[in-house]
Order: sequence, then C-alpha cells, then structure tokens
Amino acid sequence: MFVFNYAQGATAFSVWGVWIIVFVALFGFNEVARRWKYVGLFSFVVLPTILSILWFTVLSDTTYTDWFHLAKVYSSTAGCIGFWCIRHVKGVNKKTGKEWRLADKKWALCFPPLILAINILEAVTRDFQVGLQYSGGGNLADEAMYVLGGSWNFMNGIAGILNIITITGWLGISIRKQTAKDGSKDMLWPDMLWFWIIAYDLWNFAYTYNCLPGHSWYCGFALLLAPTLCAFTVGKGAWLQHRAQTLAIWCMFAQTFPAFIDKGAFAVSSSYNEVPLFIFSFAALVSNIAVLIYMIYKVVKTRRNPYLGELYTDLNKYKEVKALAE
Repeated sequence: MFVFNYAQGATAFSVWGVWIIVFVALFGFNEVARRWKYVGLFSFVVLPTILSILWFTVLSDTTYTDWFHLAKVYSSTAGCIGFWCIRHVKGVNKKTGKEWRLADKKWALCFPPLILAINILEAVTRDFQVGLQYSGGGNLADEAMYVLGGSWNFMNGIAGILNIITITGWLGISIRKQTAKDGSKDMLWPDMLWFWIIAYDLWNFAYTYNCLPGHSWYCGFALLLAPTLCAFTVGKGAWLQHRAQTLAIWCMFAQTFPAFIDKGAFAVSSSYNEVPLFIFSFAALVSNIAVLIYMIYKVVKTRRNPYLGELYTDLNKYKEVKALAE
C-alpha cells in the first residue's frame, strides 16, 4: 500500500515517528487557532499573505504553482477566513441601535456549504482527469508525480458528487457558547454528523491515494484524522472548521517546504497496487451511497427539506451538538 524510502535511510520507526509529529502538530495548531481569535486571524490572513509573496518570488523554483495546489491552498484559506468572520464578526445597527452578528444572517450561512462543495468538486475534477488522461499510468505534467488511472478514479469521483449532494442542514449552523473550559466560539454544524464525516474521510483518502499518491501518507492519513478526532472529542460539532484550518496550514506548509513530502527519508510513496486503489474507492462509493439512501429515507419519513432546514434533529448526536450552541 505504501513504500518507505529505505534507500535514503528511512525506517518504519522514523517514518511513523514523523507521521505522529505531523498529526500532533496539526491537532495542536487547530486547538490554538480555534481557541484564540487573533491567533486564527494571524494564521489565515497575515501568514498566507507573507507566504504568498515568498512563493511567487524567492521560492518560485521549488513551490507548487499548478492550478490544483494553488486552488487548494487559497480555497481552504478562504474557508478559514469566512468561518472566522461567521464566528466573530458583529456590530451595531446605527438606525435601531441593536447588535447584529454575521452568524445570524442566513446568506452568510450559505458560505460554509458552498466552500465545502467547491473543495470537493476540485478533487472530483482531478479524479476524473487522472482517470481519463492517465489510464495505465503516467507522470503528471504539472508536478512530475506518477499516477495510475483506472476505474477507481471514476468510482471515487462519483462518491465525491454524492458527498456534495448529502450536505444538509447548513441553515442550522450556530456558534458554540463560551464556557470556562472552552471560549472558542466554534462554528457548530449539528446536522453534519458522524456518518457523513466518515463517508467524506473515506472519499478524501481514496482521492489522495488516487491522485496524490506520493503525499497521501500525510495529507490523506494524518491530515484527515486530525480534524475528525477533534470533532469527536474536544471540538464536537465543528468538523468543517477543524478540517478547513488543518487543511489550510498543511497546504501552506507543503507549498513552502515541498521537499519534506517529495524527497528524502520522510517521503512516502504509493505501492501502486491496483487492489488497494480499487478497494478504497469502492469503500468510498459504497459509504456515500449509504449516506444518500439514509438521507432520502429521513426526507421521506420526516418530510423535511434537507437544503432549507435541518434533517437529523431527532438523532441523539444532533441533540448533543445542539446543546453546545448559544
């Protein structure tokens, strides 16, 4: 499934050790950025501005400049900025004297599903591109990474489309109430429950294994586990916020230090075995079909519109997240 770079001095212990460091760093960064408002502002406005200047000047010969990597880093960063604004932007109406919050504006709550769908669609496009252009294998023109296109790309592309269709209940997005233990004001999405998150993770891991085989050890494995673990533990209900923040900081890191994942002892490549390629994409497709069937079942049973309201309000996990909201 994965091949460690033993020729450059890698060992299973050293590579797993670095994986754990990456995972802990992503988890820890997200904790700091979500709990302190101005750390988040610096991380997703000031830092990417400085790094962008470096990427297109002194680092232009080493950083990724293909459309996909640039779209990924800037779309994930845009998501972080938008989520930060939903969580923290407020003011006073000069005419009425009443306080308003961006989190109370329905048009603002359409931004999270939109940026999420765009990010998924970017990856779906890439999966179909690899399946069509690199059937039987070949090097990507924009980053010289070998990929092996096949039926798995199309299965996973369809799974990604289903993942978009099953995004529900965004008008129920709310802000986490501040407590002595957690003053983060996380952006909670009660209708985005564990079964959708697991289906997303399976789809996204399969995508990285299909289309970014040389990076999937870190950006498919560690990067997906960090926000999911946070969403199931200390940061319940705010998976999308955690996902955007960890993705943005990882993309910034990978843009700045591409050699970390492309060369040397810590680079991990794919075995290009067609069996795991097929299995992961098939699992992603089956799981997303299952979520779609369940969504349709709930729509028929409850007669709720999943795109104009919340769908899973009767489930205990929904109620658990909703109880955390203001």
